[in-house]
Amino acid sequence: MAILDGKALAAKIHGEIKRDIEAFTKETGIRPGLAAVRVGVNEASRVYVNRKAKACNEVGIYSKKIELPEDTSEKALLEVVDSLNRDKEIHGILVQLPLPKQISTDRILAAVDVEKDVDGFHIFNVGRLAAGQPGLVPCTPLGVIRILEEYDIPIEGAEAVIVGRSQIVGKPVAQLLLARHATVTICHSRTKDLPEVCRRADILVAAIGKAEMIRGDWVKKGATVIDVGINRKKEDGTLVGDVAFHEAEERAGWITPVPGGVGPLTIAMLLSNTLKAAKERARIH
Repeated sequence: MAILDGKALAAKIHGEIKRDIEAFTKETGIRPGLAAVRVGVNEASRVYVNRKAKACNEVGIYSKKIELPEDTSEKALLEVVDSLNRDKEIHGILVQLPLPKQISTDRILAAVDVEKDVDGFHIFNVGRLAAGQPGLVPCTPLGVIRILEEYDIPIEGAEAVIVGRSQIVGKPVAQLLLARHATVTICHSRTKDLPEVCRRADILVAAIGKAEMIRGDWVKKGATVIDVGINRKKEDGTLVGDVAFHEAEERAGWITPVPGGVGPLTIAMLLSNTLKAAKERARIH
């Protein structure tokens, strides 16, 4: 068993992006800008937004944080998004999820300028990914592919099993793996004999959001295990993934830890998408 070190890879990517931004700004006079909008008092959202802002500052991206109260109306949030769409200093917009219940997530995501949609959640970018066309791709799935490629994990011809079918991780990971010629199975709560399906996987991606649901004996000997989950255990407050790590490491060939696996790569890919969006806007305009 060997560890897929997402933290080290993220640091490497941050260095690459910083150099690219320096060259891009020198050539064009443009500093890439990212706006993060947070609504309400969700503590996890606050932590994530602060981490993203810190990472932006480290690589030279202009960072703008907008924090709105819990009772913000949908109309008010749409007005904020519209102003950011028109802001020439902003090349990427992310609206931190979840949103309060009075606001339609679908309406807000659809309102973001598709070319500034660095989370890759806009329906147009979802469609581009499904059609195999260029666009902005969700950050966590991009991180999954990047770590597989960095460690030379064979994707072409591999049997990949994804546990979880969310629009944020499961479905886009499937599309990216299909584009690289893997054979892909997407599992969910109604999948029959889930452990047996998982045991077929050369690449097992866990993105179900349930602490340590994937047990060690669900893992094929020598398989690569990518654990996207991050859960806090009620018993002692420790962070764990969707995979029972200490069981799975006995069988896996490669495995991502939690924390320190996919998480840092999500932010790295957000920075990468912001630079990509800035370059595309500079090319068009």
